[in-house]
Amino acid sequence: MHHDYNDLISVFNQSFIESFNTELLLGGDEPIYFPADESHSTHRIIFARGFFASALHEVAHWCIAGPERRLLEDYGYWYHPDGRDEQTQAAFEQVEVKPQAVEWILSASCGFRFQVSCDNLSGVEPDREAFTAKVRDQVLAYLEQGMPERAKSYSDALVAFYDRPPLTVADFTHH
Repeated sequence: MHHDYNDLISVFNQSFIESFNTELLLGGDEPIYFPADESHSTHRIIFARGFFASALHEVAHWCIAGPERRLLEDYGYWYHPDGRDEQTQAAFEQVEVKPQAVEWILSASCGFRFQVSCDNLSGVEPDREAFTAKVRDQVLAYLEQGMPERAKSYSDALVAFYDRPPLTVADFTHH
């Protein structure tokens, strides 16, 4: 199956420009979220370098962010750059479980292979398997108890666009 980031942009913008005044845009080296301001009438989710996974990841953060956070640049989150020690990496993974679970759901909605991002290439070696298990547990909780409304809406739109069957637990095997 062909995965083109332009499709993600199109489906997202059709789904959310009017209802949430938010658009998905291709960016440069670093992803970022900007709330609307004097020079831009829309909120902007900007993903990195045309990477399909980056677009899904940035949208996942938006799906989790509440209304107050969506008024702050990068949702007001701290970001400790690559090179984190064990304690800082654990804190990073704790705040990334829910967005990465949404990213996995969105990836499955497109038939796109998901891999967790531990995002710490020059720091302590993360336990990728343990982190993947935590993310999967959150995915299963979302499937059972319901996912964030915007995540569900975008997932449904992607499933329809890619002509995929409804998501099931089997779509989220531990790999």
